[in-house]
Formats: sequence, C-alpha cells, structure tokens
Amino acid sequence: MRLKLTRPLAFFDIEATGLDKQNDKIIELAICKIHPDYSREVKTWLINPGMPIPAESSAIHGIFDADVIDCPTFEQAAEEIWTFILLCDFGGFNSNSYDIPMLFFEFLKTGRFWNYHAFSMVDAGNIFKRKEERTLTAAYKFYCGTVLENAHSAEADILATVEVFINQMDRYPDLPSDIQELSSFCNYGRTILDLSGKFTTDNEGDIIFNFGGNKGKKAKYDLGYVSWMYGKDFASDTMKICEQLLGINQ
Repeated sequence: MRLKLTRPLAFFDIEATGLDKQNDKIIELAICKIHPDYSREVKTWLINPGMPIPAESSAIHGIFDADVIDCPTFEQAAEEIWTFILLCDFGGFNSNSYDIPMLFFEFLKTGRFWNYHAFSMVDAGNIFKRKEERTLTAAYKFYCGTVLENAHSAEADILATVEVFINQMDRYPDLPSDIQELSSFCNYGRTILDLSGKFTTDNEGDIIFNFGGNKGKKAKYDLGYVSWMYGKDFASDTMKICEQLLGINQ
C-alpha cells in the first residue's frame, strides 16, 4: 500500500441501537489498527447499551438483548477503547457521517472529549461515492472481486472496509498518499468544524452556516442567528463554535 503513515490508522465500525448519533447506544465496536509498518491489530467489543435493542436494529445486525446482557457498558469499556485508539488517525466506511460522531458522543457521556480536530479522518465510503457511487457490499465485490459474507457484523464489515480501502489506494493513483490530504479529499475538501455539520468554512476561510435558509452565509454577519442557535438544543461541539462566534468564554 502506498499510503504514507506517520502514526497508526484505526479503521472502525459500529453497530448500535439506532441511527441517532447523539442518543442511540453502541452495542458492537470493531477496530482494525494499521501501524506505520502496515502490521495490524484487531479488537472487537460487545457492549451492553443499558436499554432494550429495538427489533428493527437486531434484524439488521443480528445482535439481541441476550447477546449483550453480560457484556460491559460503554462506560466500563471506555478506558480500554480510549487507550487502544490513542494517537491514531481514523478510517471507516461512511464513518465521517456516522461512526465518528457516534463514538464522539459515547465518549462525551463518559466525560472524555475526543478531539477530532487532532487527527485525520479517511472515509472509504466517501472515496467510493466520489469514484463509483455504491454501498459497502458492492464496494467489496467491485474492489475485491468476491461477495462479502456476514455483512452487518461489525468485524466482518470493518475488515472488508480495510480491504476495500487498500484496493482503492492501489486502483486510484491520483488519491493523495498524505493522510491529511486524503482526509480532506474524503470530506470533499471541506473543513470539519462540528460533527453534525451545522458549520463549515468558505474559500476565504470564514465560518459559514451549512444548513437551513442561511446555508452558505458567513456566520459573523448574522450573529443574531448564531444567538438563536445558542439558545437551542444543538450538539455540544456545535455550541462551542457558537460560543467562539459570540465571544462567550466558558
């Protein structure tokens, strides 16, 4: 693989109680950590979410309440997970929009602020969408030439994602080999300011709104709307940007 790594690149996949990244709970987490010498470590955790797993979720990933009843909660497993991913960059499949925000909020509930500005994020799903427009199962068949078995098992999915990513790096010589440049490519060249994507930056580097009727407008010219946002129930990292714009020190 021609990607230049200066620190481990941890690919991970999450199965959860649902799709609400802030309020649903992780029930399975698999991480494949690729070291700069390309050696790998794989760890998988089954997590007791502390709530019933909805039947519609179990129908997708095959994990039921009985499977996790004796497993640790995320709070109990958090320190081991945190230590395993320390000083890593991160990758996954559609991970920028789902897995990373989900893990961020789970860590936040344990009192740990996972500073996603301190690492690069490469999303094999976004590479695939920009190049081929498919799903993980189709990506695996396209890049690896075989059918993905045990889809929606976290470990099977993340190992498939790693193989897809390696094949993408080999197939597309124009993809950046620098991890930070690849991270930017995966996010369509936009700067990630908050995980819910309420803010981003324009070509001049100014913070702009990224939703609603004000989408694309510079936030500094409409602090009234920023104040309105600050009075609502947006995610905590979005609120920090509002505080920055409003000059609030907390």
